[in-house]
Amino acid sequence: VQLVESGGGMVQPGGSLRLSCAASGFTFSFYDMSWVRQAPGKGPEWVSAINTGGSSTYYADSVKGRFTISRDNAKNTLYLQMNSLKPEDTALYYCTKVSGTASDYWGQGTQVTVSS
Repeated sequence: VQLVESGGGMVQPGGSLRLSCAASGFTFSFYDMSWVRQAPGKGPEWVSAINTGGSSTYYADSVKGRFTISRDNAKNTLYLQMNSLKPEDTALYYCTKVSGTASDYWGQGTQVTVSS
């Protein structure tokens, strides 16, 4: 299993970023996927999840209405569109493969920094 995130960077408050996660080594369309973030000095925080077909999505209250998770099963890719970014969104963002109710594989993460 390999999960490779990209799209992070530095952005001003109110800005937008789109994260991507390229998946390989497993049948992507068979698994729910999620995004988890970890801010400096804090534990991991679940951000969002999506079911196998993309018809059901779930969000943490902290990002609801600002972030949108999606997937392209033909491209084996997971996305996270992040709008109206806030300084508290600064974190390392991980793409995870979900098995049952837990994340069993994580990518290496992509850094998102929101600062003026």
